[in-house]
Amino acid sequence: MRETAPAVKAMVFDVFGTVVDWRSSIIAEGRRLGRERRIKINWAAFTNAWRAGYRPAMVRVRSGELPWTSIDELHRVILDGLLKQFGIAGLDEPGIAHLNRAWHRLKPWPDARAGLARLKRGFVIATLSNGNVALLTNMAKAAGLPWDCILSAELFRHYKPDPETYLGAARLLGVAPGELMMVAAHKDDLFAAKACGLRTAFVPRPREYGPEVRADVKRERAFDVHAHDFNDLADQLLGRRRAATRRAKRR
Repeated sequence: MRETAPAVKAMVFDVFGTVVDWRSSIIAEGRRLGRERRIKINWAAFTNAWRAGYRPAMVRVRSGELPWTSIDELHRVILDGLLKQFGIAGLDEPGIAHLNRAWHRLKPWPDARAGLARLKRGFVIATLSNGNVALLTNMAKAAGLPWDCILSAELFRHYKPDPETYLGAARLLGVAPGELMMVAAHKDDLFAAKACGLRTAFVPRPREYGPEVRADVKRERAFDVHAHDFNDLADQLLGRRRAATRRAKRR
């Protein structure tokens, strides 16, 4: 007889790319700065380069080459190099700090707020991002994201995909790994969560890296749920919950 999987009690979400459109948001911030300071560069290329430095910087922390360093601090290190690379001069320290905090002001995908609000009715919902707590909190405030809880790699001093992040989230939320669902647009994040015993939901964001990059949106049998967006995810999960409740009442 097939063992029944435990019911999902809580959901944690990757944020950059899954909940918020980081690329369009940073490009818009850069273009605004360019108009104000008469900086004429390719802001799309600048944004792509800033994001491209993100993973290698985290690898240096995960490998022990660097001590624990927050994403805000890593973003600033990358930004300092990009200012030289793109020949951006004349920004004072407050201006550079404001630009670095553009990651605190990212805009959500169109379905994010409504979909999260619906999911919150049936589940505890929280972030599980490599972004630091201040960044995620400020972003939630600015973007109107209705989290029950902000969980960050900073709390565990381990960046995803280290197991400590996924298992730490389950521990802090008081649920078993199998009662926690990881939601992400990135398959590597979901495979790492699955290896720790979490349930998984794949919500592809084909436009994350812009129109010229083809994202991997192929369905994977390994994942528990595939959804077009957060509203579709809510339809599927809340529908399953209602069906389970009806079955229980008939017994």
